[in-house]
Amino acid sequence: MPIDFSKPLYALAPLAGWSDLPFRAAVKLFGADLTVSEMISANALAFNPRRCEKLWQKSPLETPYAIQLCASDPKILQRAVEIINDQDGIDIIDLNAGCPAPKVVKNGAGSALLKDPALLFSMVSAIKKSSRKPLLSVKMRLGFGTKNGGALARACEEAGADFLTVHGRTKNGGFSAPVDYEAIGEIKEAVKIPVIANGDIDSYEKALTVLEITKADGVMIGRAAMGAPWIFAELKERRKSVSTARLVALSHFDACIKFYGERGVLLFRKHLHRYSRGFNKAAAFRRAINNETDAGAVRAMIEEIMGA
Repeated sequence: MPIDFSKPLYALAPLAGWSDLPFRAAVKLFGADLTVSEMISANALAFNPRRCEKLWQKSPLETPYAIQLCASDPKILQRAVEIINDQDGIDIIDLNAGCPAPKVVKNGAGSALLKDPALLFSMVSAIKKSSRKPLLSVKMRLGFGTKNGGALARACEEAGADFLTVHGRTKNGGFSAPVDYEAIGEIKEAVKIPVIANGDIDSYEKALTVLEITKADGVMIGRAAMGAPWIFAELKERRKSVSTARLVALSHFDACIKFYGERGVLLFRKHLHRYSRGFNKAAAFRRAINNETDAGAVRAMIEEIMGA
């Protein structure tokens, strides 16, 4: 098995618009055990795979590496899996059964799969039947409107999932409702496969608390890693480290330009908004970079605000 669950596993969550290859490479440098691609539409992948190439590409640092697919139709999902089968270096196919975005749910994907355990079973089975990758995982929530995580988790297990990641809110809970870690613990007890806990984990103290409450096999970090990829070193070393924001931001910026070309300047702005938190004159810096398109000028501005 390409994943070691004998000790707590620390994973980066798939973050739409954020967890691209340059960002995932950054968190791997700080010890993330598992990285997952941004959510990829099975429809887009099945009918226009070339447009999805940058989404599934991986850094040499990424082992193990998971591709996350979002789908509502088992047949289209199988077609997408067959395309992924031909790509080297992918260890895991992950099914998105948790995204609460209205446009995703409206199309019957993401959290919509939580409405019916039988529906979820059929989607996981579709991957199981067609995948040639070592592992199959599911990222899910506690339920759609009500919490029925145990039944959903067992459906995934019976369909062939090798492990689960559970976000401790229902679909209707969005990202603002309190995270129910006890409910994640109940799911852990309901299945025999490993379970990773997810939701509002933003420090090593919080990670230890969540692992104690849930008895989970690991934790997945999402928003807390934005602008702070070093959080994985803090989690694994169980201490608050002194961040090296300047060096990390510059390295991440250079990787983004290399990967995207000139477009990387625009795509990196949101990351700089995060990296610059806490620095003097951060607001003025953000306004300035929002109007700058030259990579050299932006690099100089990063060095100026974050120190030489």
